[in-house]
Amino acid sequence: MIKLVIFDLDNTLTDFMGMKESAVDAAVGAMVDAGLRFPRDDIKAKIYEVYEREGIEFQKVFDRALEELIGHVDSKIQAAGIVGYRRAKEASLVLYPHVTLTLIELMKRGIHLAVVSDAPRKEAWLRLCYLQLHHMFDFVSTFEDTGERKPSPVPFQRALDHFGITARETIMVGDWPERDITGAAKLGMITVFARYGDTFGTTESGADHEVDDIYELVDIVDQFNAARPRAGS
Repeated sequence: MIKLVIFDLDNTLTDFMGMKESAVDAAVGAMVDAGLRFPRDDIKAKIYEVYEREGIEFQKVFDRALEELIGHVDSKIQAAGIVGYRRAKEASLVLYPHVTLTLIELMKRGIHLAVVSDAPRKEAWLRLCYLQLHHMFDFVSTFEDTGERKPSPVPFQRALDHFGITARETIMVGDWPERDITGAAKLGMITVFARYGDTFGTTESGADHEVDDIYELVDIVDQFNAARPRAGS
């Protein structure tokens, strides 16, 4: 009997990398307009170079990029980049198709919903609020809550402990096999690979199930829970 479904956040519920690409492009354009005299491709490459070193959630990426490009942080250019980034982020942070429908269907079935993410706590909650999902999840665990990143079993175990639910009563859904699938499998959770969010060209996920559309998760849960008819069927 499935009682809990845990989701990764980025590239599982929302197209995080698509958002990041759009936001960085907007930031670069804004910084050039504010007076940064470098080719756009060079600025973008520098920003991603910083992300590669410091992590994709690094909050001072424009400061570091400016220091390395011009030797100091120009506040006018910095502010233009931040505003351009934030405006584009809000416009491009969207859910994958059928996410809301899937969550509603799982809630109708009495399934607990949780998020386990490696994102910083503030950023995870900001994304959930932007997406209007913050009221749909019973539990959210971020890197700052455990100090450990997936595939460590600790973040997953924290969710199980919160609900008092066993691993075999839990499904983990994620797009990154080496983190989401491996970490959950260590505890014996049923694993689902979100192939629609894969950015690595994965051929073998190692998951128990793979889905090309998140709504397929409803069928998987129903198969485990004696398949109750859906509304309208």
